[in-house]
Amino acid sequence: MRRIAVTGASGLIGSALVRSLTADGHEVVRLVRHEPRAADEVRWDPEGGRVDTAGLAGCHGVVNLAGAGVGDRRWTDAYKQRIRDSRVNGTAALAEAVASLDEKDRPRVLVNGSAMGYYGETGDRAVDESAPAGEGFLPSLCVDWEGAAAPAREAGVRTVFTRTGLVVSREGGAWGRLFPLFQAGLGGRMGDGRQYWSFIALHDEVAAIRHLLETDGLSGPFNLTAPNPLTNREIVAAMGRVLRRPTLFAVPAPVLRSVLGEMAGDVLGSARVLPTRLLESGFRFAFPEIEGAIRAAL
Repeated sequence: MRRIAVTGASGLIGSALVRSLTADGHEVVRLVRHEPRAADEVRWDPEGGRVDTAGLAGCHGVVNLAGAGVGDRRWTDAYKQRIRDSRVNGTAALAEAVASLDEKDRPRVLVNGSAMGYYGETGDRAVDESAPAGEGFLPSLCVDWEGAAAPAREAGVRTVFTRTGLVVSREGGAWGRLFPLFQAGLGGRMGDGRQYWSFIALHDEVAAIRHLLETDGLSGPFNLTAPNPLTNREIVAAMGRVLRRPTLFAVPAPVLRSVLGEMAGDVLGSARVLPTRLLESGFRFAFPEIEGAIRAAL
Protein backbone atom coordinates (compact mmCIF):
# COMPACT_ATOMS: atom_id res chain seq x y z
CA MET A 1 0.00 0.00 0.00
CA ARG A 2 1.29 3.43 -0.97
CA ARG A 3 0.56 7.09 -0.33
CA ILE A 4 -0.40 8.95 -3.51
CA ALA A 5 -1.09 12.69 -3.88
CA VAL A 6 -3.66 13.70 -6.50
CA THR A 7 -4.59 17.12 -7.89
CA GLY A 8 -7.85 17.52 -9.78
CA ALA A 9 -9.29 14.80 -7.55
CA SER A 10 -12.86 16.06 -7.99
CA GLY A 11 -12.74 15.98 -11.80
CA LEU A 12 -13.89 13.22 -14.14
CA ILE A 13 -10.59 11.33 -14.28
CA GLY A 14 -9.36 12.33 -10.83
CA SER A 15 -12.44 11.13 -8.97
CA ALA A 16 -12.37 7.79 -10.80
CA LEU A 17 -8.65 7.42 -10.03
CA VAL A 18 -9.17 8.19 -6.33
CA ARG A 19 -11.96 5.57 -6.15
CA SER A 20 -9.68 2.98 -7.78
CA LEU A 21 -6.71 3.71 -5.52
CA THR A 22 -8.68 3.74 -2.27
CA ALA A 23 -10.54 0.56 -3.24
CA ASP A 24 -7.15 -1.17 -3.39
CA GLY A 25 -6.14 0.15 0.01
CA HIS A 26 -3.84 3.00 -1.02
CA GLU A 27 -3.82 6.24 0.95
CA VAL A 28 -4.78 9.21 -1.21
CA VAL A 29 -3.84 12.81 -0.40
CA ARG A 30 -6.07 15.28 -2.26
CA LEU A 31 -4.63 18.70 -3.07
CA VAL A 32 -7.44 21.27 -2.79
CA ARG A 33 -7.73 25.02 -3.31
CA HIS A 34 -9.87 25.66 -0.21
CA GLU A 35 -8.90 25.36 3.43
CA PRO A 36 -8.54 21.64 4.21
CA ARG A 37 -11.74 20.21 5.69
CA ALA A 38 -10.65 16.58 6.01
CA ALA A 39 -7.56 14.69 7.10
CA ASP A 40 -6.79 13.63 3.53
CA GLU A 41 -6.79 17.20 2.14
CA VAL A 42 -3.77 19.45 1.58
CA ARG A 43 -3.93 23.10 0.52
CA TRP A 44 -2.45 24.37 -2.72
CA ASP A 45 -2.87 27.43 -4.94
CA PRO A 46 -1.94 26.38 -8.51
CA GLU A 47 -2.25 29.84 -10.10
CA GLY A 48 -0.45 31.51 -7.20
CA GLY A 49 2.33 28.92 -7.16
CA ARG A 50 1.93 27.79 -3.55
CA VAL A 51 1.88 24.20 -2.29
CA ASP A 52 1.87 22.79 1.23
CA THR A 53 4.91 20.57 0.79
CA ALA A 54 4.28 18.80 4.09
CA GLY A 55 1.42 16.98 2.41
CA LEU A 56 3.70 15.68 -0.34
CA ALA A 57 6.47 14.42 1.94
CA GLY A 58 6.51 10.65 2.10
CA CYS A 59 4.24 10.13 -0.91
CA HIS A 60 5.31 7.44 -3.35
CA GLY A 61 3.88 9.40 -6.26
CA VAL A 62 1.98 12.49 -7.38
CA VAL A 63 -0.67 12.55 -10.09
CA ASN A 64 -1.36 16.03 -11.46
CA LEU A 65 -4.74 16.27 -13.22
CA ALA A 66 -5.66 19.86 -12.37
CA GLY A 67 -6.72 22.43 -14.94
CA ALA A 68 -9.65 24.57 -16.07
CA GLY A 69 -11.99 22.64 -18.37
CA VAL A 70 -11.05 22.99 -22.03
CA GLY A 71 -14.64 22.40 -23.17
CA ASP A 72 -16.44 24.19 -20.34
CA ARG A 73 -17.04 27.47 -22.18
CA ARG A 74 -16.26 29.48 -25.29
CA TRP A 75 -12.58 30.28 -25.76
CA THR A 76 -12.34 33.99 -25.12
CA ASP A 77 -8.84 35.41 -24.75
CA ALA A 78 -9.41 35.60 -21.00
CA TYR A 79 -10.55 32.00 -20.72
CA LYS A 80 -7.67 30.75 -22.88
CA GLN A 81 -5.33 32.47 -20.45
CA ARG A 82 -7.10 30.76 -17.56
CA ILE A 83 -6.74 27.37 -19.27
CA ARG A 84 -3.03 27.99 -19.73
CA ASP A 85 -2.32 29.41 -16.27
CA SER A 86 -4.20 26.65 -14.46
CA ARG A 87 -2.06 24.01 -16.16
CA VAL A 88 1.34 25.61 -16.67
CA ASN A 89 1.53 27.55 -13.40
CA GLY A 90 0.00 24.69 -11.44
CA THR A 91 2.44 22.14 -12.86
CA ALA A 92 5.41 24.44 -12.23
CA ALA A 93 4.35 24.99 -8.62
CA LEU A 94 3.88 21.27 -8.02
CA ALA A 95 7.15 20.28 -9.71
CA GLU A 96 9.09 22.88 -7.73
CA ALA A 97 7.45 21.72 -4.49
CA VAL A 98 8.38 18.10 -5.22
CA ALA A 99 11.96 19.08 -6.10
CA SER A 100 12.33 21.13 -2.90
CA LEU A 101 11.80 18.13 -0.62
CA ASP A 102 14.69 16.22 0.90
CA GLU A 103 15.54 13.19 -1.19
CA LYS A 104 14.32 10.77 1.49
CA ASP A 105 10.88 12.45 1.53
CA ARG A 106 10.60 13.19 -2.19
CA PRO A 107 8.00 11.31 -4.30
CA ARG A 108 9.56 8.84 -6.69
CA VAL A 109 7.22 9.55 -9.61
CA LEU A 110 5.19 12.44 -11.03
CA VAL A 111 2.44 11.51 -13.48
CA ASN A 112 1.52 14.80 -15.10
CA GLY A 113 -1.56 15.35 -17.20
CA SER A 114 -1.29 16.41 -20.83
CA ALA A 115 -3.50 15.90 -23.89
CA MET A 116 -3.49 14.50 -27.40
CA GLY A 117 -3.95 18.14 -28.42
CA TYR A 118 -0.13 18.16 -28.37
CA TYR A 119 -0.19 16.86 -31.97
CA GLY A 120 -2.70 19.35 -33.35
CA GLU A 121 -4.37 18.55 -36.67
CA THR A 122 -3.12 15.22 -38.09
CA GLY A 123 -5.73 14.52 -40.77
CA ASP A 124 -5.63 10.86 -41.85
CA ARG A 125 -2.00 10.53 -40.72
CA ALA A 126 -1.52 8.33 -37.67
CA VAL A 127 0.89 9.72 -35.07
CA ASP A 128 2.47 8.32 -31.93
CA GLU A 129 4.75 9.70 -29.23
CA SER A 130 7.62 10.16 -31.70
CA ALA A 131 5.69 12.86 -33.61
CA PRO A 132 6.51 16.54 -33.05
CA ALA A 133 4.10 19.05 -31.59
CA GLY A 134 1.54 20.60 -33.91
CA GLU A 135 0.62 24.26 -34.30
CA GLY A 136 -2.01 26.32 -32.55
CA PHE A 137 -3.29 27.02 -29.06
CA LEU A 138 -3.59 23.44 -27.77
CA PRO A 139 -0.21 22.18 -29.06
CA SER A 140 1.63 25.20 -27.63
CA LEU A 141 -0.25 24.78 -24.36
CA CYS A 142 0.73 21.11 -24.11
CA VAL A 143 4.39 21.89 -24.86
CA ASP A 144 4.51 24.49 -22.08
CA TRP A 145 2.43 22.28 -19.75
CA GLU A 146 4.86 19.40 -20.05
CA GLY A 147 7.87 21.70 -19.93
CA ALA A 148 6.70 23.14 -16.60
CA ALA A 149 7.44 19.78 -14.94
CA ALA A 150 11.18 20.20 -15.54
CA PRO A 151 12.13 20.93 -11.89
CA ALA A 152 10.85 17.52 -10.77
CA ARG A 153 12.59 15.70 -13.63
CA GLU A 154 15.85 17.54 -12.98
CA ALA A 155 15.62 16.53 -9.31
CA GLY A 156 15.63 12.88 -10.35
CA VAL A 157 11.89 12.24 -10.06
CA ARG A 158 10.58 9.84 -12.71
CA THR A 159 8.26 12.05 -14.75
CA VAL A 160 5.49 10.82 -17.05
CA PHE A 161 3.14 12.79 -19.32
CA THR A 162 -0.31 11.40 -20.12
CA ARG A 163 -1.46 12.70 -23.50
CA THR A 164 -5.10 11.78 -23.02
CA GLY A 165 -7.69 11.42 -25.77
CA LEU A 166 -11.49 11.84 -25.62
CA VAL A 167 -12.63 9.98 -22.51
CA VAL A 168 -15.77 7.88 -23.02
CA SER A 169 -17.87 8.43 -19.90
CA ARG A 170 -21.38 9.50 -18.99
CA GLU A 171 -20.00 11.38 -15.97
CA GLY A 172 -18.42 14.32 -17.76
CA GLY A 173 -16.18 15.55 -20.54
CA ALA A 174 -17.23 15.66 -24.18
CA TRP A 175 -18.96 12.29 -24.03
CA GLY A 176 -20.93 13.33 -20.98
CA ARG A 177 -22.65 15.86 -23.25
CA LEU A 178 -23.03 13.49 -26.19
CA PHE A 179 -24.83 10.68 -24.37
CA PRO A 180 -28.04 12.65 -23.55
CA LEU A 181 -28.28 13.89 -27.14
CA PHE A 182 -27.89 10.43 -28.63
CA GLN A 183 -30.26 8.85 -26.11
CA ALA A 184 -32.87 11.43 -27.13
CA GLY A 185 -32.37 10.52 -30.79
CA LEU A 186 -30.74 13.87 -31.56
CA GLY A 187 -27.22 12.64 -32.20
CA GLY A 188 -25.36 12.87 -35.47
CA ARG A 189 -22.07 13.63 -37.14
CA MET A 190 -20.21 16.90 -36.65
CA GLY A 191 -19.08 18.65 -39.80
CA ASP A 192 -18.39 16.14 -42.54
CA GLY A 193 -17.69 13.41 -39.97
CA ARG A 194 -14.39 12.43 -41.55
CA GLN A 195 -12.22 13.76 -38.74
CA TYR A 196 -10.58 11.16 -36.49
CA TRP A 197 -11.56 11.04 -32.83
CA SER A 198 -9.03 9.22 -30.64
CA PHE A 199 -10.99 7.92 -27.66
CA ILE A 200 -10.34 5.99 -24.46
CA ALA A 201 -12.74 4.35 -22.00
CA LEU A 202 -12.65 5.90 -18.53
CA HIS A 203 -11.79 2.46 -17.11
CA ASP A 204 -8.73 2.24 -19.37
CA GLU A 205 -7.72 5.83 -18.62
CA VAL A 206 -7.56 5.07 -14.90
CA ALA A 207 -5.86 1.71 -15.46
CA ALA A 208 -3.23 3.34 -17.70
CA ILE A 209 -2.47 6.06 -15.15
CA ARG A 210 -2.01 3.42 -12.47
CA HIS A 211 0.18 1.36 -14.80
CA LEU A 212 2.42 4.39 -15.41
CA LEU A 213 2.42 5.27 -11.72
CA GLU A 214 3.38 1.78 -10.58
CA THR A 215 5.80 0.62 -13.31
CA ASP A 216 9.38 1.63 -12.59
CA GLY A 217 11.43 2.78 -15.56
CA LEU A 218 8.61 4.40 -17.53
CA SER A 219 9.03 8.12 -18.20
CA GLY A 220 8.27 10.72 -20.83
CA PRO A 221 5.11 11.00 -22.95
CA PHE A 222 2.51 8.27 -23.30
CA ASN A 223 -0.60 8.55 -25.46
CA LEU A 224 -3.65 7.49 -23.49
CA THR A 225 -5.85 6.64 -26.45
CA ALA A 226 -7.38 3.34 -27.56
CA PRO A 227 -5.40 1.55 -30.29
CA ASN A 228 -8.19 1.86 -32.87
CA PRO A 229 -9.15 5.53 -33.42
CA LEU A 230 -12.19 6.06 -35.63
CA THR A 231 -13.73 8.88 -37.59
CA ASN A 232 -16.54 10.93 -36.11
CA ARG A 233 -18.90 9.34 -38.64
CA GLU A 234 -17.91 5.83 -37.49
CA ILE A 235 -18.28 6.76 -33.82
CA VAL A 236 -21.72 8.26 -34.45
CA ALA A 237 -22.80 5.01 -36.13
CA ALA A 238 -21.51 3.00 -33.15
CA MET A 239 -23.41 5.23 -30.70
CA GLY A 240 -26.57 4.63 -32.71
CA ARG A 241 -26.08 0.85 -32.69
CA VAL A 242 -25.35 0.58 -28.98
CA LEU A 243 -28.09 3.00 -27.88
CA ARG A 244 -30.53 1.82 -30.56
CA ARG A 245 -31.33 5.35 -31.60
CA PRO A 246 -31.35 7.08 -34.98
CA THR A 247 -28.38 9.31 -35.82
CA LEU A 248 -29.95 11.44 -38.53
CA PHE A 249 -29.04 14.87 -37.20
CA ALA A 250 -25.83 16.54 -38.30
CA VAL A 251 -24.25 19.80 -37.17
CA PRO A 252 -22.68 21.66 -40.11
CA ALA A 253 -19.19 23.04 -39.57
CA PRO A 254 -20.27 26.72 -39.96
CA VAL A 255 -22.85 26.27 -37.19
CA LEU A 256 -20.27 24.74 -34.85
CA ARG A 257 -17.88 27.59 -35.54
CA SER A 258 -20.54 30.21 -34.86
CA VAL A 259 -21.57 28.57 -31.58
CA LEU A 260 -18.19 27.39 -30.25
CA GLY A 261 -15.83 29.92 -31.77
CA GLU A 262 -12.17 28.86 -31.81
CA MET A 263 -12.98 25.74 -29.77
CA ALA A 264 -14.83 24.34 -32.82
CA GLY A 265 -11.43 23.61 -34.33
CA ASP A 266 -10.90 21.01 -31.61
CA VAL A 267 -14.24 19.35 -32.47
CA LEU A 268 -13.80 19.47 -36.24
CA GLY A 269 -10.07 18.77 -36.22
CA SER A 270 -8.72 15.30 -36.91
CA ALA A 271 -6.38 13.59 -34.43
CA ARG A 272 -5.44 10.00 -35.29
CA VAL A 273 -3.30 9.22 -32.24
CA LEU A 274 -1.85 5.79 -31.42
CA PRO A 275 -0.69 4.52 -27.98
CA THR A 276 2.54 2.95 -29.21
CA ARG A 277 4.64 3.41 -26.06
CA LEU A 278 1.79 2.37 -23.77
CA LEU A 279 1.34 -0.92 -25.61
CA GLU A 280 5.10 -1.50 -25.73
CA SER A 281 5.23 -1.05 -21.94
CA GLY A 282 2.94 -4.06 -21.51
CA PHE A 283 -0.38 -2.29 -20.93
CA ARG A 284 -3.48 -4.05 -22.24
CA PHE A 285 -6.75 -2.27 -22.93
CA ALA A 286 -9.95 -3.69 -21.48
CA PHE A 287 -12.00 -1.76 -24.07
CA PRO A 288 -9.92 -1.27 -27.22
CA GLU A 289 -13.00 -0.92 -29.48
CA ILE A 290 -15.53 1.88 -29.42
CA GLU A 291 -18.64 -0.22 -28.86
CA GLY A 292 -17.10 -1.83 -25.79
CA ALA A 293 -16.09 1.59 -24.47
CA ILE A 294 -19.63 2.91 -24.96
CA ARG A 295 -21.20 -0.10 -23.22
CA ALA A 296 -18.73 0.26 -20.33
CA ALA A 297 -19.83 3.87 -19.92
CA LEU A 298 -23.46 2.78 -19.75
